[in-house]
Amino acid sequence: MRTQAFGVALALAVSSLSVPAQAHPTTGHAPTDQARVWVTTPDRAELLHERTPVAFQRGASDLTTITVDPRTSYQTMDGFGASITDSSANVLYRLSSQDREQTMRKLFDQKQGIGVSFLRQPVGSSDFTAEAEHYTYDDVPAGQTDFALKQFSIGHDQQQVLPLLRRAKQLNPTLKVMATPWSPPAWMKTGDSLVGGRLKDDPAVYDAYARYLVKFVQAYAKAGVPVDFISVQNEPQNRKPSAYPGTDMPVRQEAAVISALGPLLHKASPRTKILGYDHNWTTHPGDIESTPPGEDPETDYPYKLLQTPAAKWIAGTAYHCYSGDASAQTALHNAFPSKGIWFSECSGSHGPDDTPPQIFRGTLTWHARNLMLGTTRNWAKSVVNWNIALDSTGGPHLGGCDTCTGLVTLQPDGTVTTDAEYYTIGHLSKFVKAGAVRIGSTSYGTTGWNGQLMSAAFRNPDGTTALVVHNENDDPRSFAVAVGDKSFEYELPGGSIATFTWGRVSADVQQPVSLEGATATASVNGAEAGMTVDADGSTVWTSKEAQAPGQSLQVDLGSPRVFRQLALDSGGQLGDFAATWNVAVSNNGTHWSKPTTGNSTGQLTTITLHPTLARYIRVTSTSTSDHWWSLADLRLYR
Repeated sequence: MRTQAFGVALALAVSSLSVPAQAHPTTGHAPTDQARVWVTTPDRAELLHERTPVAFQRGASDLTTITVDPRTSYQTMDGFGASITDSSANVLYRLSSQDREQTMRKLFDQKQGIGVSFLRQPVGSSDFTAEAEHYTYDDVPAGQTDFALKQFSIGHDQQQVLPLLRRAKQLNPTLKVMATPWSPPAWMKTGDSLVGGRLKDDPAVYDAYARYLVKFVQAYAKAGVPVDFISVQNEPQNRKPSAYPGTDMPVRQEAAVISALGPLLHKASPRTKILGYDHNWTTHPGDIESTPPGEDPETDYPYKLLQTPAAKWIAGTAYHCYSGDASAQTALHNAFPSKGIWFSECSGSHGPDDTPPQIFRGTLTWHARNLMLGTTRNWAKSVVNWNIALDSTGGPHLGGCDTCTGLVTLQPDGTVTTDAEYYTIGHLSKFVKAGAVRIGSTSYGTTGWNGQLMSAAFRNPDGTTALVVHNENDDPRSFAVAVGDKSFEYELPGGSIATFTWGRVSADVQQPVSLEGATATASVNGAEAGMTVDADGSTVWTSKEAQAPGQSLQVDLGSPRVFRQLALDSGGQLGDFAATWNVAVSNNGTHWSKPTTGNSTGQLTTITLHPTLARYIRVTSTSTSDHWWSLADLRLYR
């Protein structure tokens, strides 16, 4: 990249405006200007392997550049992890005490392991139980009820689950716990079964179920495991669970339970937040087909729930991965920006065949795109997989999933191996601490795969930065990472994941100018011009024809805005930059400043101006090339 400095002769230019350069927020430590890096490759040649650090250098690169923007912030992170299900506890207790401790450290210790920081715990039985029968904490003989909850007991969990949870919290004191029931007690349900059915439509039942959940939260807190989050039903639209606990809970019933639970929980455990929905990004086709005749399939379930009076008790929405994609999270966030988004479950092999190397590769890369980066770039405050440990048969389980995988696996010879999900979670949990804030970073890949680079960046409470990068391509990719006017270059093997961390960098970082409401037009392929101002590097405007002098892109900011830098980012479209160009600005779209010319040598060009006030910006290519002209992003800074 070559930086071009020029003045813009415009009557409305604010030539006297002084906007000082801003530096990276201080951390209380001297700048290190060096990044540490850990890499995992799909062929297992490197598994969270720390490589030689790389130094930031003054200046920019001609390579595709991931620009980290510490001045733009998004959601605060709560943690990353999985679930110590009944099955996981059973697997861990098959180990000797010494091997179990070693495995727990590998999972939860922040230095010796990956520092798992979030657990989603079943309230009672799920499909992953090692018991002969499914259970809740208040089971009574068929035909009987227990509205007084006299039979309530968490005694089952005292044997294995709670000791593991307490040890996990000792190893990682920042660990957060979410609780989710797969079914209320059978006596509360139509059909009197844990498998299928609904809550009986009775206010007394809603009240009893709310009190049941409160008793669980209180009992767990007394046992040394405070509950930070709770949902009232796992997958409430899964009406036909395969021989494991499940409950059809339409919006009106979930709202009724939450309305009863909210005041009770607020008094008994104010720290515990209620999360709604806890199901897929989109309603699964099978769930739509199973909708009872005459009933609404409620494909907009979380929207409807957050429009009910119960919403005042709901902190936000939990999502699963088994239908749809993570963009659904951003759509809900945009509709209800005051409500949080948590990602709470995903598992199963995503490999192209059933050979272990391909299962590892396919699971690693699918989870990297869709969970590590797809969910976090779409407002998720957590990334949580399913079982934290399973045996080599994918069990034990009682009904339900027969393709699920754990973070760790107990092998027939008694050894414990780490699986793809251990590393996808670990590349986050080991480096992104509780309370970290996601900050801006350009990302060019897609959850569906386009062979580009994906990224997400986080600022930890201590001021350090963690940047996670995934190379979607099967071939190595070279790229740069930039913070202000400092950058470094790196190459990642095909399909690999890297986490870069650094402290304070002594760089000048400019304040971004919001492009919200901006529109764009182009002289060629104008229908896609808006992709340049959507703050999404994975959407790319291209000329769709060879570069020729006079091709232009024009941006309407909607109102005059002050800026002094313009970034033209061609992302991963290698060579598709305008080698020569000119830029003009206007306040009315009719009278333009004298064009100023410049040239580019790489994928990202940053153009520095005198402070300028303008509504319209026009960039014109003056190049001739066999390459198309492509722009993933146009950005402004002041």
